[in-house]
Amino acid sequence: MYFDNPQRATHEAAPSRQPLLPKATEDDKRRCVDPKHNMSRCGDLFSRILFHPHSILFLLGTAAFLSTVLVLSLWIPFLCSLWSGTLSDVVKAQQCAIDNFHSDLSFLDAAVPIATDEFLERRDRLAKALVASGADAFVLEPGYTFQYYGNVSQPDWEPWEPEERPFLMLVLPQKNESTGEVVAKTAFLAPHFEEGRVRMLGIPSRDDAELDIVIWEEHWDPYATLMESHLFKKNSGKRQSPPKLMMDEEIRDYISRGLAETGFETIGLSPQVELVRQIKSPAEVELLRAVNTGTVVAVRAMRPCLVPGLTEDQVRDILDAALMSVGFGLFFNIVLFEEHGALPHGGFVTGGKELTEESMVVIDVGAHYLGYSSDICRSFFIDPPKQRQQFSRLGSILTKGMSLEPNHGTGSSTSAALRAEKLKVWEIVLQAQTAAAAAFQPNGTAAGVDIAARTVIEDAGYGYGFTHRLGHGIGIKAHESPYLNKYNKKVLLQPGMTFTNEPGIYLEGKFGVRHEDIYLVKENGEAELLTGRRAKGPYDP
Repeated sequence: MYFDNPQRATHEAAPSRQPLLPKATEDDKRRCVDPKHNMSRCGDLFSRILFHPHSILFLLGTAAFLSTVLVLSLWIPFLCSLWSGTLSDVVKAQQCAIDNFHSDLSFLDAAVPIATDEFLERRDRLAKALVASGADAFVLEPGYTFQYYGNVSQPDWEPWEPEERPFLMLVLPQKNESTGEVVAKTAFLAPHFEEGRVRMLGIPSRDDAELDIVIWEEHWDPYATLMESHLFKKNSGKRQSPPKLMMDEEIRDYISRGLAETGFETIGLSPQVELVRQIKSPAEVELLRAVNTGTVVAVRAMRPCLVPGLTEDQVRDILDAALMSVGFGLFFNIVLFEEHGALPHGGFVTGGKELTEESMVVIDVGAHYLGYSSDICRSFFIDPPKQRQQFSRLGSILTKGMSLEPNHGTGSSTSAALRAEKLKVWEIVLQAQTAAAAAFQPNGTAAGVDIAARTVIEDAGYGYGFTHRLGHGIGIKAHESPYLNKYNKKVLLQPGMTFTNEPGIYLEGKFGVRHEDIYLVKENGEAELLTGRRAKGPYDP
């Protein structure tokens, strides 16, 4: 349709609509303004406007909007304060833990790096053990054992991942021509293009002699190259059997198979060779004392800084930062609250549970220092809550009188019974640890130590809750042989061995308790504690 008048077109094109509000006539206006007229007529106009459906919707919407604005204006600062308060709690707890930790670092005083001579002595002891085991050489690649004998760890050699090209260390027994004593001959198998890098590793050698390296090219068979090398070929005519190589427990399978397919006889570790690492030197003992005592002190320093509302992950991060602040390397840190602690190593869903003053906290943590490991565990409560600032009257009204303070559970007989059981279990586990400590006797069995702790827990009626072995050896690795379980009756304890002593009780769906300390077996029969001091109570771990 065509319109020659735009105003007319607009008027005629638009659909007819009812006015949003009733229009007041000139007579209505006059009656409201003129005081001589009856005001009820004016009230009628107001009523017509006020109670019109559109007016009611408008007023309701406005009221809802203003109410929302009022509620948000009151709650947003409150919620922000909670969020910022949580962050503030983490920051405060972090600084508190570090300050407490640094108040006494004397546990580091006696710890010094392992000297070059000790690495050579270790290899000489290994050489004697190889002779006793009937082996011609010990073979290892970068890892914990290489670190023990050669001062080179896996990351030192390949920081990204284990290298597929064999780089091997071989320790062969040979007689000292002047004394007739068995000493170690150390040699290496390495790719030719890596020879320079091997020499730069600083591997300790006798009299700073140049390293003996058998090199192989990329297109050669490295194992055949080793067999044809001066290390084995010179005695090939005298042998009635192929060279016998003892494989380190960490060596990869394809290397063992490659050596065997080339003609070497490969065998596993012997007890004599294992014993070399199991017996700790005085320098090793001091390193273990430093890192394990330090780790316990860090947990103990952090505990009074913890407040309700912190999560398991936040507590883990606080402890990690404290450990790193003294130069410890992070290894593992398992922080568990309440029923999460009923799984000794936690689970995939842990981390977000919040702390309360009734939470049984279980922390199993390990660190590295100068190449040696800690592995300790503490179970505890945080301090009782301090008086906190109360919410305003308006805030209380908005929350309908509901308290946002943590529920301590003291008013419930069930909660009181649960707390009583926590305290009871905590003490039983400590008694079990005491019994195990007394069983660390020279020539005692590894099984006997486990049984000593297990008997205490079983007699208390919680045998079903002690779900793992008592402990294990510890040194460069956190978990080393020998292992303390009730069936390991073949291993006899020797002076110089170091062990974890970590009994526990785990009640699924409720809580767990574990105490873990490190002990040194001594000749006089009384094991030495290497973690400073044991836990004294659930508020003094």
